Amino acid sequence: VQLQASGGGLVQAGGSLRLSCAASGRAFSDHAMGWFRQAPGKEREFVAAISWTAITRHADPVKGRFTISRDNDKKMVFLQMNSLKPEDTAVYYCAARDSRSYYPDSNGYEYWGQGTQVTVSS
Repeated sequence: VQLQASGGGLVQAGGSLRLSCAASGRAFSDHAMGWFRQAPGKEREFVAAISWTAITRHADPVKGRFTISRDNDKKMVFLQMNSLKPEDTAVYYCAARDSRSYYPDSNGYEYWGQGTQVTVSS
């Protein structure tokens, strides 16, 4: 599975961004998908995940502000980010795992995209 993330950028606090991740390769519906982020000097952390049937889980820091979704026909996964905060600044990565069930930890994912930078100014 190859993954290509896009949609990052610079936004003011309180603003919104929508990240996209396009997948190619094996059947997309065989994979649960996740979004992770890594800020400078910090470890990569879980943001959100979605199963092949669109069951979702969001990390507590983003719950109520971010929403993960997927379009199996288009082989894409999205992360809608609203009410952005400066602490959301990070490189955001999409990932896929060889399972249809989501998993809230980076250890559970075999395939990774290249990352897209999100910067939130105060």
